[in-house]
Amino acid sequence: MELRHLRHFVALAEEEHFGRAAERVFVVQQALSNSIRNLEDEVGVPLVLRTTRRVQLTPAGQEFLIGARATLALAAQTVERARRAARGEVGRLSVGFVGGLAFGGLPEIVRRFRELYPNVSVDLRELTAQEQEAALRGGQIDVGLMLLPVRDPALESRALWRQPLVAALPAAHPLARKRRLKISDLAPEPFVFFPRQIRATYFDQVMRWCASAGFTPHVVQEAIEVPTLLSLVAAGVGVFLPIEFFSRLSLPGVVYRPVEDAPIVEIVAVWRRGEGKSPVVRAFLAVAEEVLGGREGSGPSTKEG
Repeated sequence: MELRHLRHFVALAEEEHFGRAAERVFVVQQALSNSIRNLEDEVGVPLVLRTTRRVQLTPAGQEFLIGARATLALAAQTVERARRAARGEVGRLSVGFVGGLAFGGLPEIVRRFRELYPNVSVDLRELTAQEQEAALRGGQIDVGLMLLPVRDPALESRALWRQPLVAALPAAHPLARKRRLKISDLAPEPFVFFPRQIRATYFDQVMRWCASAGFTPHVVQEAIEVPTLLSLVAAGVGVFLPIEFFSRLSLPGVVYRPVEDAPIVEIVAVWRRGEGKSPVVRAFLAVAEEVLGGREGSGPSTKEG
């Protein structure tokens, strides 16, 4: 039994005429008649009463019609689900992200993705860059969002957004009166920063920048999370050099100032090599680029917490 047999039978049941039913399914009348007889032979009971005036269904045919319509509807739904999956419109997606992106970028990406693909289940996992790389290799996440490119040959990446570093200062600090700083302005200041083992590439980039200005930052306090570091800034413990989008995190007692010649940090999407062809992954990357693409090169605004 094939789906075409069911289509032929439903057309005949609804048209109650072999000629009209044959036209409806684009076959000649004899082919339709043969199809119905083959169907009856397979079912083992008569489904149709043939008269000179009209075609009627037997009681068995009436019951068969219910199942035939349901089967055709299910087949159509199955085909549509496959097509939607091929377009990335259904399925599951697990996304890893570094914590800082929760303050800028990630909420907009997820909101837009859910608007466009409401039937894709999105699982978000906050992970460090190193944890994301391990989770990608192990298949625990499908896409990672992190701040710096990866060099693992098993992974592919694409830059989504470029952001400069800015200075986070205590609101009462004398440098807060300036609208723009030089990195050398911070040379005598105590710093708060991540431990190197947590953000090694970020740490090294900042240290190289400061070294180019002739000094090594004196880190007086370390913390793992950005909100904690900004709280230390608010308390007057030291200054901090976050990525510009962290200036969205408005804390009382903290001001943000742009710094001349600040390094640019790339926010990148990362996935397992070869899986960039996955429709769901492609859809997510397209949304991320749409959301973040207009922001490239946007400089920091002067903000106070």
